[in-house]
Order: sequence, then structure tokens, then C-alpha cells
Amino acid sequence: MESAQTNWWDRFGEITARARQERPLLLLLTLLATLALVAGMQWPGVLAGWLLLLLVVVARKPISAPEAERPIVVEDEPVFDPMPQVAATLAALDMPAFILGQDAIVLFQNKAAERALGALPTGSHLSARLRSPGILDMVRETIATDEPNQIEHSERLPSERVYTLRIAPIDFGRRIGGQPDQAPPKLYLLSFKDISELRRIDRMRSDFVANASHELRTPLASLRGFIETLQGPARSDPAAQERFLAIMFDQATRMSRLIDDLMSLSRLELKSHIAPDQTVDLKPLIGHVRDALLPLAEDLGVEIRTHLPEGKVEVLGDRDELVQVFENLIENACKYGQEGEVVDVYVRNDSAEPVEVSVVDRGPGIPAEHVPRLTERFYRVSVADSRSKKGTGLGLAIVKHILTRHRARLIVKSEVGKGSEFTVRF
Repeated sequence: MESAQTNWWDRFGEITARARQERPLLLLLTLLATLALVAGMQWPGVLAGWLLLLLVVVARKPISAPEAERPIVVEDEPVFDPMPQVAATLAALDMPAFILGQDAIVLFQNKAAERALGALPTGSHLSARLRSPGILDMVRETIATDEPNQIEHSERLPSERVYTLRIAPIDFGRRIGGQPDQAPPKLYLLSFKDISELRRIDRMRSDFVANASHELRTPLASLRGFIETLQGPARSDPAAQERFLAIMFDQATRMSRLIDDLMSLSRLELKSHIAPDQTVDLKPLIGHVRDALLPLAEDLGVEIRTHLPEGKVEVLGDRDELVQVFENLIENACKYGQEGEVVDVYVRNDSAEPVEVSVVDRGPGIPAEHVPRLTERFYRVSVADSRSKKGTGLGLAIVKHILTRHRARLIVKSEVGKGSEFTVRF
């Protein structure tokens, strides 16, 4: 009962509130009813009509004003800028690389390109740094055709390097809103692959084959000629046979030394990455080498003098290989510096300095232009002089490979007319 009464009062309150809201309309209805009575209409009909209209007005739902239509705002998607992502990717590469625009304008270069080719300001034309007609033609052709291209290019300064240059368009495959005028700018990637080491190895291999075949061809030709002579005109000449056989023995020994040196080089290359871990005392080792070379030094009229410090001089190394190094250096000093009649061997073991062993002769010296190439295979300052002294042209190449494995250096100082100094620094 109380609930029904409460609902009735709630409903009454709502009607009263609606009547207050519709006050202007109710006043209008009342005015119309009054005019109808004045006009002579019967009051029951007027009252019934007024009540009916009042009920309709109070009971109807208010018509809410339509909300203003919100304008549909279409936001333009920002134009895609690929440069930050591309630049961040290329910055991590150790290969020189440039990003070029439509007119071969440099938009970005990574650190590797700055180190290899020098810094080029952003916005500069590629020709400000690379003036090779072949490179510029390749770039222009790729920009015109959108097809990749590559070319081989050599840089002379600051050092001789050989690169494979490749340029290709970067296709992002994205069009903003399907509108071509909002497409990302066309970019091109110019990369540099350093093939200097490959070219050097190829050149070394071809030089090696040519030199080795030449070194073997000469003694083989001599042996064949002497054998034919012994089989023919010298068949019954014991004196000629004795002389020819001695020459044949020398030629065979020369070929044997050459093969031994080639095998030594091959073995050293196979284990060049493995550093020795044994401890070797250089003082008795140098004494052993000196004693082994004394007969050769006496035949050449050369005195070998050693200058050794107090105490042990220990380094990490392979004893047999170090013997081969110092035998080669001291033997060369005796052969090519015999005019000075003295070869000095200094062993230095200062506490604040690395261990050094220097072999010094007072011979004719080596011209400066030959010094950087002394450790190349088959390189000779004087071919005739080397062959007359039974050299193979591989001795210093072997020394270099051994010292590389020992993480040591060979330092050569020479002055024409004053002699040479070969220093091994550990």
C-alpha cells in the first residue's frame, strides 16, 4: 500500500514538473478556451477539449533538440620519412655506404665511409668526393633506369685500395593514401666492398706461380743439358763428367732448397693463427746459431760477434722456428755484408722495453726503394747476386711468417755504403 502510494506521488511529481516545463503552452491553451467561451461555445465542450489537450501536452515526451552534427575531420596521414630508419641501419655497417637522392646528392654517409673516403657534407654532390667518370656514369644510369649497377674502382690515397662499388634503388613499396604525390622520395644506396686483400692474394698467387716455375725451370734446363752432354760428347771424358756432375749436384741442391722453403712457407701459413706458448731463452739459442754458421763465416772471411746481456732473455716462441729466423738473418748478413768482414748480433733486454735482437753488417747496404719489399716472396735486390750466393728468394718471406706467428716484428734499417740492420722486436 505504501509502495503504491509512493509511486503515485512520484508520478504526480513528474506531471507537476512537466506542467511547469510546458507553462507557455498551457497558458496558450487556456487563452484559446477562454476565447471559445466568449465566442459563445458551450462550456462543457470547451472544458472537455481543454482537459484533453492538457493531458496530451503533459503526457507527451519532450523532443530533444537534435545535436549538431559533428563535422567529420579527415586527418592527413603524415608523409613517410624513411631516412631515420635507413640511416640507423647503415650506421651499424662496417662497409662504406652512401644514401643518394635523385640528383646524386649525398643525403647520408656512415662512419665507415667517412673513415675510408673522408667526410662529405650532407647535400653535396657525389662528384665532390668521387670524380671517377666511371662511377658518375654508373650512378646516372641507375637513377635514369632504376636498375642496379656495379663497377670496380681503385683508390690511390691515402693507401691503395680496391673496391667493388654497387648502386641500387631503395624500394619502400609505400604510397600515402594512394596518392603518387605523397610517395616517399626515391633513394639510392651506394656501397663499397673492399676487395683489396682478394686482389693482393690473387696477384701474390700469380706472382708465386710465375716465380716458382721460373726458379725451377732454370736448374731443370741445366740438368737436362748436362745429362744430354754426358750421354753424348762427354761419354768418354772423365774430367768433363766430373765437372758436369758437380754442377748437376749444385742445381739439384738448389731445387731441393727451393722445395724445402716452399714447404716451410706452406706449413707456416697453416698455423700462422696459432701463437706459440713455450718459453725460449734467446742467449743459448743465439750461441747455437753462431756456432752452426761459423764454417760459412770462415769461408767468407767474416767474424760473427755476439753482444749478450746478463741473465736470461726469455720470450714466448717455438725454438726451431726462432733458430730458422736468426740463421737466415745472420747467414744473409755474412753473405751480403761480407765486405765489412764483421757481423754483430745484439740482444737487448731492457726492463722498460721489449726484447730485441739486432743483426748488423757493414756491407754495401740496401737502397731505400727496395727495403719495403724485402719480405715478399722471390723478391731480390739483385737477382744475379742472390743466385750466385745460392739464395732462393724465400728466406725473408719465411722470417716474416714466423715472426707474424710469434706476434713479433721485423724492422729493417739500411744505408747505402754503410750497411744494414735487421731487428726482431718481440
